[in-house]
Amino acid sequence: MGGVSRRAFAVAALSAFILAPAASAAPVSASEPPARRAAAGMRGMWLATVAGRDWPSRAGLRAPEQRAELLEHLDNAVRHRLNTVFLQVRPTADALWPSPHEPWSEYLSGSQGRDPGWDPLGTAVEEAHARGLELHAWFNPYRVALHDDPGHLIPAHPARRHPEWVVPYGGKLYYNPGLPEVRAFVQEAMLDAVEKYAVDGVHFDDYFYPYPVAGESFDDGRTYSTFGAGFGSLADWRRDNIDRLVRETARRVREVRPAARFGISPFGVWRNAATDGRGSDTRAGVQTYDDLYADTRKWVREGWIDYIVPQLYWSIGQNGADYAKLLPWWAEVAEGSRTQLYIGEALYKAGDAAQSAGWQDPAEISRHLALAARHPQVRGHVYFSAKDVAEDRGGAMARVTADHYALPAAAPR
Repeated sequence: MGGVSRRAFAVAALSAFILAPAASAAPVSASEPPARRAAAGMRGMWLATVAGRDWPSRAGLRAPEQRAELLEHLDNAVRHRLNTVFLQVRPTADALWPSPHEPWSEYLSGSQGRDPGWDPLGTAVEEAHARGLELHAWFNPYRVALHDDPGHLIPAHPARRHPEWVVPYGGKLYYNPGLPEVRAFVQEAMLDAVEKYAVDGVHFDDYFYPYPVAGESFDDGRTYSTFGAGFGSLADWRRDNIDRLVRETARRVREVRPAARFGISPFGVWRNAATDGRGSDTRAGVQTYDDLYADTRKWVREGWIDYIVPQLYWSIGQNGADYAKLLPWWAEVAEGSRTQLYIGEALYKAGDAAQSAGWQDPAEISRHLALAARHPQVRGHVYFSAKDVAEDRGGAMARVTADHYALPAAAPR
């Protein structure tokens, strides 16, 4: 997530990274009935809180107003026959519940550490379940702040008490994933919520090591010198750090709340085929394996996680990264694995005049679902994000509901 939204800066930046044009895929009819229309499947939406992207509408609202806005988002999910909400509860090393480890989020009260006067996560779980929705707690493991000045954190913040844990990079602050004590701490901070609340899932987004910033290096050379013995390269060691986080979190979620599922929504390109023959037919300038040190393909093939939601934030036929080519690639990765495959959909692009021509057609995302219905490995879709579900520019979400969600949603298992 960096900046104003979880996807906005990374995806916008990526558009500049897409290289040579590719042949367009054959068109998919939006009216094609999904083969599994009545089957259980994921119908989710992300509800982002970083910088108030989706909610609350502004920091410092009174508790009753914040609560009313939250419930309206849950009601919108029901209106569109969704069954799952992914609520961002730890956007920047902070908390949307009373945590003993980290401060209250500034996105609630306007001031980091100030009690907002209510329990947003507890309310969200209770009210989501009352509406027949699952509530997945969405955490960002390593991002500390959207600025690079530790002095702007409250004095009691763990990053202030442990400055050796923190790496400034790209105008932001991050915890260093290579430090074992950091990995242990972020798990404790996140699992506090999982222990206290009957969440249905634990969810990570696409930020592990940060997205590359031109002309800057992530300063973890000393940490590598200390802990990197036995690894062939800095990149291999970084990937192992993230692998450890994923495996350990999966194990601990099962121990703490066996009924909850653990899933991740990575950037949609693991590696380009030109980089690795096992990769996708894409020419993306960001590859999760090489740039974020997240071996997302391995996590699925090894069955470490319960579900994966690759962010396929491109249109059908888009140059350089084509939805119609990435979707079958991910279906093949998930084939035979215990990991459920859901697809992340860029609802925020629909009807946005700044986007490419494909996104101006309100049927674009409906066509995505029609195409996905041809692949039995795809078990559902998640929409970014709640504000866009509510605004429904051009009627794109209403079209999805009418074309594909004629029946109420069953459980997304």
